[in-house]
Amino acid sequence: MPGIEKTEESKNILSIDIGGTSIKACLLTPEGELFSAYTKLPTPKNATPVEVLKVVHELVSPLQDYCKIAIGFPGYVKCGIVETAPNLAKNKWAGFPLAQEVSDLLGRPVRLINDADQQALGIISGKGFEIVLTLGTGFGTSLTYDGELLPHLELAHFPISKTKDYDDYIGDRAYEKEGEKKWNERVQRIIEIYKTVFNYDTLFLGGGNAKHISFDLDHNIHIVSNRDGIKGGAKLWAAEEKYHIFTTYPKSNT
Repeated sequence: MPGIEKTEESKNILSIDIGGTSIKACLLTPEGELFSAYTKLPTPKNATPVEVLKVVHELVSPLQDYCKIAIGFPGYVKCGIVETAPNLAKNKWAGFPLAQEVSDLLGRPVRLINDADQQALGIISGKGFEIVLTLGTGFGTSLTYDGELLPHLELAHFPISKTKDYDDYIGDRAYEKEGEKKWNERVQRIIEIYKTVFNYDTLFLGGGNAKHISFDLDHNIHIVSNRDGIKGGAKLWAAEEKYHIFTTYPKSNT
């Protein structure tokens, strides 16, 4: 079939960003330029693996001209397997082979990493110690040095008080409950902690709630968009395959 031949010859990358609120997708050139419109659908309220896969299939069905898939996922993943998914369906994701399921569903090789790490690859300059924080349904962190991802840490679950972790403190639930003013004060506190602990060269603030930041930022702190972050799917495929970047192939091709 002509359509299939065109897809197989394509060098484009399908980049998917799975979030607690929405699932986004676009096609990228190998250089990371947008090849298609940036599209999204709401994350299902009952965000089990089966329901999320249904939305992914619906979202990407119109996008045909690609040969590889990059996925950013809101939790800890290792070798294509989901370990945690704190802002999706509770107790449904641990051990789920998401990369293999998507690879079989769409018939392409898949690389799966944490969503903040994928965002970072699309945003960072590649110079020095750079950190990306995502302020969305939950709180995400990616650490990079000279353009290379450092091992992922789920700092969202680091305690900030006796009863709250970072997710509780500045995630979407906190924004809705406490209001914009108090939420901004909390974000400022987190930034001060990161300054002291990490002494970063540059800090990027992304995610859907970054647009609500109302305080002045230091010269080395920048607000970025999800559209910039999804471009990290191309850099994920340009990276060497390391212990934290694992490629899954369709079973029919193995």
